[in-house]
Amino acid sequence: MRTKKVVINSRFLTQEITGVQRYAVEISKQLKKLHPDMKFIAPEENFHKDLKRELNVITIGKNTGHLWEQIDLPFYLRRIGNPLLINLCNTAPLFYANQIITIFDLSFLRNPRWFLRSFYLYYKFLIPRIAREASKIITISEFSKKEIMCLLNVPEDKIHVIYCAISENVINLSSPEVYSKYANYILSVSSLDPRKNFKNLIMAYNRLKLSETRLVIVGSENKVFADSKLRNIINTSKDIIFTGYVSDEELAVLYKNAKLFVYPSLYEGFGLPPLEGMACGCPVVVSNAASLPEVCGDAAYYVDPYDIDDIAKGIYEVLTDDKLQHELRQKGLERVKLFSWKESAEKLLSVIQEVLDG
Repeated sequence: MRTKKVVINSRFLTQEITGVQRYAVEISKQLKKLHPDMKFIAPEENFHKDLKRELNVITIGKNTGHLWEQIDLPFYLRRIGNPLLINLCNTAPLFYANQIITIFDLSFLRNPRWFLRSFYLYYKFLIPRIAREASKIITISEFSKKEIMCLLNVPEDKIHVIYCAISENVINLSSPEVYSKYANYILSVSSLDPRKNFKNLIMAYNRLKLSETRLVIVGSENKVFADSKLRNIINTSKDIIFTGYVSDEELAVLYKNAKLFVYPSLYEGFGLPPLEGMACGCPVVVSNAASLPEVCGDAAYYVDPYDIDDIAKGIYEVLTDDKLQHELRQKGLERVKLFSWKESAEKLLSVIQEVLDG
């Protein structure tokens, strides 16, 4: 592959690593292994220094954030001969033609109320335009592919599905002899995002009156999401613990020691946390919505995310049925074997090659 003609937009390395950034980081690490001379470009900011060294990142420009992506990055690329730009985190330069973009989902179009109005308006303006002009579009599930075809009117042959997988950190750090500081708990992991449906989860948990089993919620409070009251709801019960953002090491321990993992999301482009739970041997309860049945297969207990009683029923049945827990654990450990960052990176390389051969 002519890697000198390929550049990875590495702005994601200036951001907190949550789901979208996790995808970009893991794909990038594999790309670097497969092609050590691959070029990664990022803003001149203090960011994840270990990843910066691992990827041998080049820093350019004076701006940060969206301004860097829209001004500094395309200006630099034109100076070095207009290489193929790979964008791995939803956004991309508006005025740069030679690029592949990644769209994780179109939740901002499906339900604008989940997001701040400024975020919604920017994405509504940007995403359709870069999708129309990009050489190829990467997405993370067949569900999201259909959404892109439907809502953005993009032809099917322009979109390629490249799945997420499990971080080696989560798997390698989930040894059974490491115990969580919490005892007897149900776990949920996500940003405090309205579409993750924490309100219904908390209501279902409270309805069960599980006095000896706590609910632990792991995630960051992201300002782009519109639900500012959720934190107050979490604080209403002493049996609900909100940890905030945690390291991979802490997250692996939490998965490994949880009674079960519950994820009643209303809308997902993929849904990585349920797979992480499976990889750590945790029984998983998920909603029957969006991409989750595609990702989780027969390795999860499904609930209706809009039905509080059904969420409560799912939690209770898995929590009290040892045979069902064992079955879900075994199926989950098998299910995660279907997903590989190396295979995903190889698929991306084949798409890149197709564009280069153009």
